[in-house]
Amino acid sequence: MNSKYFIYLPFAFILFNSCQKSTTDTTSISDNKPYCITEELKKTLSFETVSLRPIEETLSLTGNIQYDIDQTTPFVSLLDGVVTATYFSLGDYVKKGQILAEIKSSSLNEIQDESRTINSQIKVAQRHLSSVQSMFNDGIASQKDLLEAESELDMLKSKKQSNRSTMDLYSASSDKSVFAIKAPSNGYIVSKNISPGMPVAGADDELFTISNLSEVWVMANVYATNMRHVSTNMPVTVKTLAYPDESFDGKITSISQVFDQDERVLKAKIVMKNTDMKLKPGMSADIILGLNASDKKSIAVPNQALVFENNQNYVVVYKDDCTLEVRLVKILAKNDFYTYIEDGVQENEVVVTKNQLLLLEEINNRSL
Repeated sequence: MNSKYFIYLPFAFILFNSCQKSTTDTTSISDNKPYCITEELKKTLSFETVSLRPIEETLSLTGNIQYDIDQTTPFVSLLDGVVTATYFSLGDYVKKGQILAEIKSSSLNEIQDESRTINSQIKVAQRHLSSVQSMFNDGIASQKDLLEAESELDMLKSKKQSNRSTMDLYSASSDKSVFAIKAPSNGYIVSKNISPGMPVAGADDELFTISNLSEVWVMANVYATNMRHVSTNMPVTVKTLAYPDESFDGKITSISQVFDQDERVLKAKIVMKNTDMKLKPGMSADIILGLNASDKKSIAVPNQALVFENNQNYVVVYKDDCTLEVRLVKILAKNDFYTYIEDGVQENEVVVTKNQLLLLEEINNRSL
């Protein structure tokens, strides 16, 4: 028994060492695996190819977004009365002809009374015409009498039509004894100064305003020191706080020739298409103009690609999902869109422009 024990012992020792080595090797290989971004993480990243660009200065102006006045319809009541109901809210999209509110007015009673009176007069005039026509046929009445009877009936019918046109103009309802306010055009309700129970006066303040927001105006503030840099038809880029990662391209369509008395600035107008409805009236905006493009070119990366850490600037270069590099870059110049790089990246390399800080920390942690 003792001899067998000593024979098997060396084999057990070798097997144990082999298992230990295998475990150590596996752990070492696992620790040295490159960092790979997952499909889920990749969906949150943005990339841009590094390019060679002329070194250009930019000028940034402040401004705000306004309605296109040419596509705005204010509504003022034509009659005095009291609002009995409203059927819209601020910001609603309405269609032309849609009933938005109803107003009860004493003017409607007057129109309805006049209508009833005219209807009674028409019946009397019709009977009179019939009688005169009969007497004319018998030779008792003259042609003049017949023409006068016909003229009187025609006049009353004309007054009835005029009365009906007035009722239609105010969208009057004889059943509910109210005037209906209908949307004069398609668009969004951008202001509302009307509510049930509120008295309104004819030709007084605006009750509501409808605007078609398919186009908006961006009004840029141009200070005297910047006047020489700004001109009509100049291309601009508009950015908003609501969409910091998006920009909207346009051009200056006109510049006021009179300084705004309150803000002491000239107003430059940019007409912008608003197909996605992202530009809301009342929003503030930054208007960026390109200036002084030089003949000298340099490697340029988007400003959002830079990561500032420990008083130095870095970018994350993407080659494939498992090959990412953190690069220290040396800055030559900078504008509102691009940072011009003297050293650190090459043309046509791809840099990460969104969530790159997360990648940088992960890569640095792996290298420790």
